[in-house]
Amino acid sequence: MTYLAGEMMTGGYGGVDILHECSIGVDRGQIAVVVGPNGAGKSTAMKAVFGMLGLRAGRVMLDGEDISSLKPQERVLKGMGFVPQNQNVFTSMTVEENLEMGAFIRRDDISQTMQQIYTLFPVLYEKRRQPAGELSGGQRQQVAVGRALMTQPQVLMLDEPTAGVSPIVMDELFDRIIEVAKTGIAVLMVEQNARQALEIADRGFVLVQGRNAYTDSGAALLANPEVRKAFLGG
Repeated sequence: MTYLAGEMMTGGYGGVDILHECSIGVDRGQIAVVVGPNGAGKSTAMKAVFGMLGLRAGRVMLDGEDISSLKPQERVLKGMGFVPQNQNVFTSMTVEENLEMGAFIRRDDISQTMQQIYTLFPVLYEKRRQPAGELSGGQRQQVAVGRALMTQPQVLMLDEPTAGVSPIVMDELFDRIIEVAKTGIAVLMVEQNARQALEIADRGFVLVQGRNAYTDSGAALLANPEVRKAFLGG
């Protein structure tokens, strides 16, 4: 049983289906990556799993429980964290305030979690008093991920975490994501940089037009000549 699974999801917006019996999922301590061409429905699949999109068919399971009817905020309480691609930090607030905002559902002492995030992202500790709007793109992404981690999620969902950052920053973010997974958190992410993402992925899902085209381990997808030719530039 996969820890988090969107199973045979069909749905879209305004009566037009974007997903067609699409399945994605991830286990604890693993990184699963959703890749595919533009318009393949990757971000839509993530939104469906997080409850931002109603499904016409299929279901979402979390730790053996059907959570398909739960709203996004209810899924957060169940241990899901979601980092959208855009507008994912409060630019006028400091880094520390952003992290504190992430802990809104908690009633306990958050200082230890804050410390863990500063250990994971040392640059955030250095810049903790600075407004998030003054940070570089890669640093903002670290704030966004850190904020999601403040809820102590079991699952971290990332929608194109490396969009618009340099290759060096991308490598650094991927290193941090590997560290997050090593703590036992399930990481599910959509990524444009398919080859690099599959290199760190335990599982990969290649979507085409809202359907599963290929599902396998990251290594197997990288080695698959059809996948390489069609999606990884040979």
